[in-house]
Amino acid sequence: MKIARTSILLLLFVAACRVAPTTAPVPALGSNFSVIPMPASIQLDTSRTFRVDTSTTIYVAESADSATFAVAQYLRSMLTPIVGHEVRRGVTTGPMGGRRIELSLDPSIANAEGYKLDVTPDDISIVAKAPAGLFYGVQTLRQLMPVSVEYQAAVARRLTVPTGHIVDAPRFEWRGMQIDVARHFMQPRDVKKFIDVLSLYKINRLHLHLADDQGWRIEILSRPNLAKIGGLTQVGGGVGGYYTQDEYKDIVAYAASRFMTVVPEIDMPAHLNAAMVAYPELTCDGVAPPAYPFIGAPKTVLCVDSARVYPIVEDIVREISSMTPGPYYHIGGDEVPRLTKSQYLSFIEKMQSIVNADGKRMVGWADIAPANLNTGTITQHWSTDSVQLHAARGGKVIMSPGPKAYLDMKYDSTTILGLKWAGFITPQVSYDWDPATYRAGVPESAILGVEAPLWSETVVRPEDFEFMAFPRVISFAEIGWTPQALRTWSDFNNRLQIGRKRLTALGVNAGY
Repeated sequence: MKIARTSILLLLFVAACRVAPTTAPVPALGSNFSVIPMPASIQLDTSRTFRVDTSTTIYVAESADSATFAVAQYLRSMLTPIVGHEVRRGVTTGPMGGRRIELSLDPSIANAEGYKLDVTPDDISIVAKAPAGLFYGVQTLRQLMPVSVEYQAAVARRLTVPTGHIVDAPRFEWRGMQIDVARHFMQPRDVKKFIDVLSLYKINRLHLHLADDQGWRIEILSRPNLAKIGGLTQVGGGVGGYYTQDEYKDIVAYAASRFMTVVPEIDMPAHLNAAMVAYPELTCDGVAPPAYPFIGAPKTVLCVDSARVYPIVEDIVREISSMTPGPYYHIGGDEVPRLTKSQYLSFIEKMQSIVNADGKRMVGWADIAPANLNTGTITQHWSTDSVQLHAARGGKVIMSPGPKAYLDMKYDSTTILGLKWAGFITPQVSYDWDPATYRAGVPESAILGVEAPLWSETVVRPEDFEFMAFPRVISFAEIGWTPQALRTWSDFNNRLQIGRKRLTALGVNAGY
């Protein structure tokens, strides 16, 4: 009976897969334009253009807040030196005496990240509910300009924009990338470069994996040995590194200036060997384990039943939370050996209380789903976990399925970097799926968004991180933003190929 039932279900599944999905027509951008993510609604007239020149003026309202003014300044810096004068406040009357770009807020727009972009030969208007929407409208405007906009030192740049009308808003709230700086450390300047490039594609979450067995990467003033000792190692035995609190705060602030929220992760109760080397009292026998500069994981695990562990844990959560204005704190919680189910679930529930007490919303890999979680906690699907349990209780889910999302997987059998336990992931594989239908029991209403993790066992240099991330993370930018009905691989791939010149201009070492 069990075999027969399985066969019937398999036949039904195959039949369902053969049904062609209903899709809306994909807007035509023309052969010279590469807007990624594809806007929800876009109409372009390439026969007429707005030309940026020395008479172009950028305006905001007299009452514009500091965040709106900062977006205008960002736009001005992008168009320098062609637009050399300062952003102007207020609206002029009578003839404008030159082409103008105006940024303004309209509270009637429904989505806080949505925007409207209108281009005529004389005016560009970007209207949004909030400054974040203005910023994303600027990114779309940027992609409608020639790639020469990225070369500020170029002689005789000619910047034009096709006329048109765009109305846009994201599909999902969470559009993220995770960077593992624990296995191999990434310098602050290189993190900022990632932030700059990711923001071009409207990525709004930067998940930093700040500690693992191989290294600890964040200064904790009350527990200085975590960084001073735990930060010395990395995969391969090279010198690791860590962020001082000032460096970390600077990264967080820089991300915020690009409307990107940093999500810090300290993985517990496993993947914590570097911390145990620094503080042996985190182990049950009080003996420091040997450092672990290898791919994989040792069998060490936090001594969750020991009272001496939790003051250290609380110090870590408190200090990182105080440095991170965003609402999230990621506890990891995956791949835990040597604990009973009861011990593990009790630890996760205790961590939830600690994180919530510091005013943060807990995030964890979906291994944590069987615990007694409140609906404000977020689970992140990655493998054969129980994420559907959290969706059923009304909780939110981030979709990061390994066979689609893991940027540390090889592109194909010829790729030198990367692993392959989740399979080869080409750009088409990373793009061609729908989060709302991927996992049974996790409907679109339960999905907070999508995220592409880049684990760093095999990537060492900044250009290695870029090689594995781009272009696949751009797939996730579009999956998270664009309505499913407007997404097709062939159209996306055409825009991706056109957009490669922009990645080159930005100095990105794109892989595939």
